[in-house]
This record gives sequence, structure tokens and C-alpha cells, in this order.
Amino acid sequence: MAQFTRPTILMCPPDFYGIHYEINPWMSRSRQSDDALARTQWHDLNRLLASLGTDIRLMPPFDGLPDLVFTANAGLVWRSVVFLPGFRHPARQGETPLDDAWFRAQAFETRACPERWNFEGAGDALFCGETLFGGYMIRSDAGALQWLGREIGCRVIPLQLVDDRYYHLDTCFCPLSPTQAIYYPEAFDDYGRRALVESVPTLIPVVGAEAARFACNAVVLENDVVLNTGCPELAVALEHLGYRAHATDLGEFIKAGGSAKCLTLRLDGEDAARWP
Repeated sequence: MAQFTRPTILMCPPDFYGIHYEINPWMSRSRQSDDALARTQWHDLNRLLASLGTDIRLMPPFDGLPDLVFTANAGLVWRSVVFLPGFRHPARQGETPLDDAWFRAQAFETRACPERWNFEGAGDALFCGETLFGGYMIRSDAGALQWLGREIGCRVIPLQLVDDRYYHLDTCFCPLSPTQAIYYPEAFDDYGRRALVESVPTLIPVVGAEAARFACNAVVLENDVVLNTGCPELAVALEHLGYRAHATDLGEFIKAGGSAKCLTLRLDGEDAARWP
């Protein structure tokens, strides 16, 4: 079993990152990322996380898999088990064997989701307290989320995503603690909004302009919240709750539909999850 003594995050250098295909509304091959700027932004995020006391582990990049940089999709970590992704789009399916090999080398047990369902890792599965919230319809299947609940033995609340721009749960929902979360209400159907209001005592709504800056796609490290630039209203709301907001420009990754949370995977357990 992998052992951690401090917050530990998996990242993958952006050596082969680029807009090579279009699988979400943010991606356009006619609007390419700037390679040098993307590397600078990734390293700035890496250094910021390290300055907040995080141990950064690196997965090697792989030519031909530009989205491997988005390690949030590498799996759902639960204790010493990683539930591997079954990607909907063929362009990303080559990532799973590399994810599997990396986790096994780090002494994790890996489990694959049944092939009849798609599941895209911690991008669509986030713990808030003892409950696993799951995004479905666009990338992951509700059946996969219910399967995860049975495997783990926890309550699962599937949330239907209704805006293709917010195609993963982590683009529109971010647990801060077992009782607090950030969310973009318009990304969910009526049931999803009601379920969140009834299940999470303190919800911080994000306005549309800041949701489009991926405000919800944040990394939480106790009282520190790392997010993209251009989210001043959320930063003020976080500070009122006792959090410290740290903004770092990740605009080159938003071109592919990702930001701080997408570029990271917490290996030791999210602060908002009660299971650690």
C-alpha cells in the first residue's frame, strides 16, 4: 500500500500537450495552444503547489497522448485502490494502460470499471464527506457511478450534467470540506441542483463568467485553494469562509477544457473526503 506523510499530488509534464483533436466545446484545432507558454503555466502551477507543502509525483508524458497531462482522469483514488478510467473517446483510451502501470508501480491496487460503462476518473467522481458525487451523461455513465458505490460501500449521488462546456463534474463542482463546496448551478439539471442543495450544507455558487474561467476546477489544500486567474468574486467568497485563494494563469489548458484540478490528482485523499 502506498504511504503518504503530506498532501501528495500526481501531475504529468506537458511535453506532448496540444490540441490534436476536438472532443469538447473548448477544443479547436484552429486555436492551438502556445507550447512554451503552456509549459510555463504548468511549471508555475507545480511550483505553487509545492510552495503550499505538497509532494508532487510525476507520471511520464507520452507522445501521441496530449491529454495525459490531465491526471485527474487517471483514476478515482480510494485508500490504496485506484478505479481506472474507461474513456468514452478513442483518442484518450490509450491513457488507461499507462495509468494502470504507474499506479501499480506505486503499490496501489487497480480495478477496472466494467467495459459496458464509461468512467473518467476523478474528473467525474468527487467525495464530499462520506458521499461520492458523480457526474454523468456527457463522459461517464450513471451505471459506472453506482458500480463504484457498491465497490467502495458508500452513498453515491449521480448528477446529470446538461451543458457540454462543463463535461466533467470537476469543471462545475469542487468540494472544499465535508460540508462545503463550490458549484456552477447552470451546469446541472433541476434534480442535480436540488440534490446538491439538500446534501451540502454550504454551497458557493459561481457566476457564469467565472465558471467559464474554470473557477470550479480548483485544487484544495486545507485552507488554500488554487485556481485559474479571472475569478475575483469566488476569491472574495472563499476568503469570507476562511480560505486563501491563489490564482495562477492556466489559459493555455482551458483551450483543451482543463485547469488546475484537471492537471492534478490527489493521491492521499481529498481534504473534503471523510474516508482518509
